[in-house]
Amino acid sequence: MADISQIKNGERMTLRQQVALTAKLSWPAIIAQLSTILMQYIDASMVGRLGADQSASVGLMNSSLWMFWGVCSMITMGFSVQVAHLLGAGNESGARAVLKQGITACLVAGSVIAALGVAIAFPLPHWLGGDDAICSGATVYFLTFVSALPILIMNYLAGGMLRCAGNMTVPGILNVAMCLFDVVFNFFLIFPTRDISLAGSVVTVPGAGLGVFGAALGTVCAEILCASAMLYYLCRRQKGLSLIGADHRGGYRPTRAVLKRAFRIAVPMTAEHIIFCGAQITITLIVAPLGVVAIAANAFAVTAESLCYMPGFGIGEAATTLCGQSYGAGRYPLVRRFCYLTTLLGMAIMTVMAVIMYLCAPFMMSIMTPVAEIAEAGTKVLRIEAFAEPMYAASIVAYGAFVGVGDTLIPAIMNFGSIWLVRIPLAAILAPTLGLQGVWIAMAAELTFRGIIFLLRMRGKSWLKPGRAPSAPDPLPEV
Repeated sequence: MADISQIKNGERMTLRQQVALTAKLSWPAIIAQLSTILMQYIDASMVGRLGADQSASVGLMNSSLWMFWGVCSMITMGFSVQVAHLLGAGNESGARAVLKQGITACLVAGSVIAALGVAIAFPLPHWLGGDDAICSGATVYFLTFVSALPILIMNYLAGGMLRCAGNMTVPGILNVAMCLFDVVFNFFLIFPTRDISLAGSVVTVPGAGLGVFGAALGTVCAEILCASAMLYYLCRRQKGLSLIGADHRGGYRPTRAVLKRAFRIAVPMTAEHIIFCGAQITITLIVAPLGVVAIAANAFAVTAESLCYMPGFGIGEAATTLCGQSYGAGRYPLVRRFCYLTTLLGMAIMTVMAVIMYLCAPFMMSIMTPVAEIAEAGTKVLRIEAFAEPMYAASIVAYGAFVGVGDTLIPAIMNFGSIWLVRIPLAAILAPTLGLQGVWIAMAAELTFRGIIFLLRMRGKSWLKPGRAPSAPDPLPEV
């Protein structure tokens, strides 16, 4: 039976065992990612019932929020990847030391990022070209999320540490629970007190009637609960990382060596993410002049498309764990094999998801908004995007594998170049004549191009260089 411990123990792994371990780590990560995006889907669907203006106020801020969330996530990866390398090399005390230092560093970073978000929360909707009718709601939505970043970054850190330790199940379960809590909180926070028909009887359901603010607050509350549970399990229960009864050499104050390694891993990823989200914001600026319907349809379509590509990110997380621990153990042939296996699995699953998205696009959009014009526009662009999903999967999963070995600079440049040199110019050219469909044609073309260049890099040798992590001999050949 395949197990992650076979990597650090230097055990020979057959192809069947490698495939089984890939699947074993991938499916909980896929469930976790799907539950996360389902939470956003539910938020968008509930807010969509409030009208086009409220939907547009949420849609206007999504790209900016993804930038802030993504920066926090990238920062935590600088510590999580180190843990994967150390556990792969059998150095559990070193992994625990990185965990403790990571908690301190990420809390500080989350607080600084939150302060920046609060400082720009009021003018940001106007900078993005939002109408006066939607700017107030957009500010409230954005401000609620960024204020909670010091806590939310702990969710990212704990989840990343658990996954890099090979534990995909606990983050998966807790993310599903978070989604359920989000539904409950939103149900009571978004809508006012109202009467609903239930089994032939009329029942009065209490509600806070907070609208857009309720949607953000409900999600933040759900994430806080998840972060608390995740940190508890990580620090008290996770094998190899639990701080209970363990070697407590080293404190929570970050050391120069750990910060330097985290800096080398995280900075290219963080810079790439900021630039990438800057491009997304630029796309928002291109879409904004097309009107409220286009803004709302674009936001809903992005959320709906996420149901298709989030399995790829789940498999990408598995690739980071498998390649990271194999690299830390010095088993370089196994690193390459896991890179190939996870990428192929991601492309296969996202191809199936793309077919489902193409066929079910009208249904997906009708769930999110009762406005026929918005749903129709969203359906058209989702069907355009479906053709790019297999190659998008290649870029997502290969990137995860590269991150696992600490190779982040060149992939970051590839992502940056692809979106700024292909997507943005094409969108600017096509939007005036083809409207929102032109923007999504540009997106599909760019994602296809990005997948091709990541596959070409994966076939090469430059990304797999010894010396980035503690190494151990590879005593047995991989089959």
